[in-house]
Amino acid sequence: MNNTAISDDVFTRRPPMPMSLLIVDDEETTRELCATVAAQAGLRAAGVASSERALEYLEQSPVDIVIADLKLPGMSGLDLLKRVSELYPQISVIVLTQYGSIDSAIAATRMGALDYVTKPFRVDELRARLDRAVQAVDLQQENRLLRDQLHAQVAFGSIVGASEKMLRVYRMVEKVSPRNYSVLILGESGTGKELIARAVHFASPRKNQPFVPVDCSAITPTLIESELFGYVKGAFTGAVQTKRGLLEAANGGSLFLDEIGDMPIDFQAKLLRAIQEREIKPVGAIERRPFDVRIIAATNRDLEACIRAGTFRQDLYFRLNVVQIKLPPLRERKTDIPFLVTSFLEKYAHTDEPPFAISEDAMRLLMAYDWPGNVRELENAIARAVAVSSGPLIHVAELPSSLHYPTVDQLPAKDEILPLEELERRAILRTLRETNNDKVAASKILGIGKTTLYRKLKHYNMVPDEQ
Repeated sequence: MNNTAISDDVFTRRPPMPMSLLIVDDEETTRELCATVAAQAGLRAAGVASSERALEYLEQSPVDIVIADLKLPGMSGLDLLKRVSELYPQISVIVLTQYGSIDSAIAATRMGALDYVTKPFRVDELRARLDRAVQAVDLQQENRLLRDQLHAQVAFGSIVGASEKMLRVYRMVEKVSPRNYSVLILGESGTGKELIARAVHFASPRKNQPFVPVDCSAITPTLIESELFGYVKGAFTGAVQTKRGLLEAANGGSLFLDEIGDMPIDFQAKLLRAIQEREIKPVGAIERRPFDVRIIAATNRDLEACIRAGTFRQDLYFRLNVVQIKLPPLRERKTDIPFLVTSFLEKYAHTDEPPFAISEDAMRLLMAYDWPGNVRELENAIARAVAVSSGPLIHVAELPSSLHYPTVDQLPAKDEILPLEELERRAILRTLRETNNDKVAASKILGIGKTTLYRKLKHYNMVPDEQ
């Protein structure tokens, strides 16, 4: 069976949407003429009368091509071009300039405009410029897609995912890796923060130097200073020899401070000073020692809330949060689940046995679940399924029971109207949890027979068939 045929939403290719054009000109007749030419070229067109309105529109709607008059009320067309180049570098811009103002048009092309048209313009001339812009956007999108596919499949190693949210993460990693900025990675537990930290390190000039991970939540508060800074012999009882700290161990490379939000508040000032001065003083030492380390931190906490609560220093937050990468939870990138499942099936496959696959029913159950434990929970579910499976095809029965009985009910809002079937499904789930999965007791509470309960469980795909 081909296990990729599990979801039309995931794999069906839809026809491409027509490209979109934004016309920025304070003359209504010019906007209407440009829109007519754009429609003939198969483009979706919208028009606004000022640069300010154009920037508002770009914040709300995706645009592929902009046609902008250089002479606009308020913010000029050149200033608009500069803002678009900074904020939306993927957009191709054609500028409109008055006859005799070629110098400004040349200046616009030097600032990133694709082309220019002088007013009054001929329809065939504008059509030719639009055709050229369409070809440029097509080529740009094709190259971006190829790069994204390469990154999703190869460049980021064990990171799996090709959803738009993950592609944005990959692009951010690509941008920040060559620099020496501190990076703060945010995301729920199990989203893969350490994998991203490793990707930043191994795509950087420091890739041949150490990558040292530190779990701040796992180190006893009284020992964190000696762990990170090291200590000299005799510094305290039990210090029978000098030991270098993890900051020195990472010298030349990257130090990954995982769960930085759990770091004791009284040590945060010492860490901040060390990062600012690029020097450490081991416990019991007199001299300070220089170090060269890139700091990558991660947390599943809301650090701004921690600052307000007084458990995290604001100055340390600013020092760490030079570049921020936010990882989406798995429930927000469910189109990646089939690829993750395939990867984990390969990872946990038994040696010298046929590769594992997953049934359509099992995949539907995986896609329906919200994964509060994110990718780590999904990996554990697949590892368990492979361990208990009696054959190369994973069925619903081999998936963890937590997938059949979600731990959190999505209760309807006060004014929400739900189908009777959905209300019944949620009532059954709640009753099974309350009775600790005792189906006889649950059927009595629900006022139905045990056979009826089993039939409904099978109908709602909430429980494996009885063995």
